[in-house]
Amino acid sequence: IGAARSELSDEEYRDIVRAAIAEFGAIDHSDRDVDEFLSRVSYIHVDAKGSAGWAALKSKMRDGYVRAFYFSVAPALFGDLAERLHDHDIAQRDSRIVVEKPFGKDLETARALNATLAKHFREDQIYRIDHYLGKETVQNLMAVRFGNMLFEPLWNAQFIDHIQITVSETVGVGGRGGYYDQSGAMRDMVQNHLMQLLCLIAMEPPSKFDPDAVRDEKLKVIRALDPVEPHHLVRGQYRADGDQPDYRSAVDNPRSRTESFVALKTHISNWRWAGTPFYLRTGKRMRARSSEIAVVFKETPHSIFGPDAGSHRNALVIRLQPDEGITLDVTIKEPGPGGMRLVDVPLDMTFAEALGPDAETAPEAYERLIMDVIRGNQTLFMRGDEVEAAWSWTDPIIYGWEARNDVPKPYDSGSSGPEDALMLLHRDGRKWREIR
Repeated sequence: IGAARSELSDEEYRDIVRAAIAEFGAIDHSDRDVDEFLSRVSYIHVDAKGSAGWAALKSKMRDGYVRAFYFSVAPALFGDLAERLHDHDIAQRDSRIVVEKPFGKDLETARALNATLAKHFREDQIYRIDHYLGKETVQNLMAVRFGNMLFEPLWNAQFIDHIQITVSETVGVGGRGGYYDQSGAMRDMVQNHLMQLLCLIAMEPPSKFDPDAVRDEKLKVIRALDPVEPHHLVRGQYRADGDQPDYRSAVDNPRSRTESFVALKTHISNWRWAGTPFYLRTGKRMRARSSEIAVVFKETPHSIFGPDAGSHRNALVIRLQPDEGITLDVTIKEPGPGGMRLVDVPLDMTFAEALGPDAETAPEAYERLIMDVIRGNQTLFMRGDEVEAAWSWTDPIIYGWEARNDVPKPYDSGSSGPEDALMLLHRDGRKWREIR
């Protein structure tokens, strides 16, 4: 059931859904299948701040079914919608609500949102959705870590040199300029998407694969994150590229100091990770669309092959997009005569190749997450205290920029970001993995 303020008939709404299936559907569907699906689709005009439409919506509800309400609206309307659902006895004890990011714009607003939702729904009814957590590879992070004895004994500061998390986009702000200029890459990407990837890669093994057990361990990671020093932060804005405008033109704000790129270095203060740096970066108008986590291991403590062999580090790379898969960089002898020269080669596995048709028909991220909502599984959804902890770490970074009147560094569209971001690792004798 679609419910919104626009006045549409069922058929008009079905036409919109039909067009969306044709444009965005991952697989082709027969007209018969589409027609059968659309026969179940209906639409009701409702007023989030008034009474119009709510009685009609209630009349569509049937007993014995889970009622899941997806709030694809501005956070300012969360409270109104929650109140209407309860005032009209539409929400039940086993009902669920799904809310999208942004979950506030800072700690104060996140707390207010959580308090607003808590007036009408229990925490086990609230599903804060982050589509990154629905990606097959993200879930495989836990399978790789906790399902293979090969990796977990090495998953600590003794063996791992550093970890890189990169989420790059080739697009600019597009039609989201108004929202994005009030948000920026730190709020839009780091506080949620990159933070969740960091938690999954760094958390302790949960006692069981249970929603609260997993989220308890993620929360511990966030609370153990060190504050980020100003010299460990780089922010940038993309320049124009041909007929593509620069950031400030795209958001129609010639004095904007909002970042379209962020790179940072942080540490986790616990026994497992003390001394191991975590490098995060994300940006728009970058060289390629890519999301990956690279776990870079330390060099061998002593090389038996002499100085000509060079220095080499193994790396486990988890790719989230565009080609989901896992690569393990291993060191072997370079073929041919001339002594023992070593070279790094990738052991590469893409899910599409390894799993064949099963990978091609696997649910998309949102499909998987919506099924989890219906099943009542909150493992891949953020808990309220988790969101607030993430803002507690992010806020000082943002407020520090504002206090220092920090100006983002310009970078070329189609590049890897500002030069200062490269220096962030070069100063430590490391380098970013190439974005490709």
